[in-house]
Amino acid sequence: MTKRLLLTLAIFSALLLAACGQEADYETIQIDQVAEKQDAGYTVLDVREPSEFDQGHIPGAQNKPLTGMQNGDFDGLQKDTKYVVICQSGNRSQQASELMLEEGYEFVNVAQGMSSWEGDVEK
Repeated sequence: MTKRLLLTLAIFSALLLAACGQEADYETIQIDQVAEKQDAGYTVLDVREPSEFDQGHIPGAQNKPLTGMQNGDFDGLQKDTKYVVICQSGNRSQQASELMLEEGYEFVNVAQGMSSWEGDVEK
């Protein structure tokens, strides 16, 4: 019984490590590349909550909270628009990117977030 348990744990651990090592199926850029993407026609998609967005966001950004996307709300997003997905620190944008990938949107994820943004903001 102990050998079987050890073998099961070893297989589970190997699968877990393999899953953690997989890279995302989308591009992730650095915060200093956002303006370059905007110049190339991308729309900044800020996935923070409205109260956070209202405190300051990248000029021209569109707000679409992750919480809505998690509930299937993609209203206002266009499949023929390219997006730069950003949040406060990079965690929510990564989650939003996974959802957008599943829905077939064209986008890049930002590794950092507004906490690292040094450019202009609008309120």
